[in-house]
Amino acid sequence: MTEDRLYSKEHEWILPLGEDAVRVGITDYAVKQLGDVVYVEVPEVDAEVSIGSEMGTVESIKSASEIFAPVTGIILAVNEELEDAPELVNASPFEEGWFAEIQLENPIELEGLLNEENYQAYVAELAVEEEA
Repeated sequence: MTEDRLYSKEHEWILPLGEDAVRVGITDYAVKQLGDVVYVEVPEVDAEVSIGSEMGTVESIKSASEIFAPVTGIILAVNEELEDAPELVNASPFEEGWFAEIQLENPIELEGLLNEENYQAYVAELAVEEEA
């Protein structure tokens, strides 16, 4: 985990890039739940996304999972390397395995996300629920 990021309860991380843009990926918790990633579908550049809407898919040997937009905005860039190397999500979920960069429409939405401490507490709660 890195402290400069924010997190969603859907296990996406959000890295602010200046005043009004963010980079988005999935957390190592999500990667562990998925297993070995074999395919990633990223959104189209210039596509509009809204908070909570599906913006891509990750498929692993175990299952497929949607990637949800943690913020509202327009896709500025996508990680095209994932097309040929989806394993980057497993190898480096916080660096090379990012999915998209989004131009924020409503920067205030970032305030609704979790900081690292709160995300770790949320994940710990999930672990307790899974054991019960």
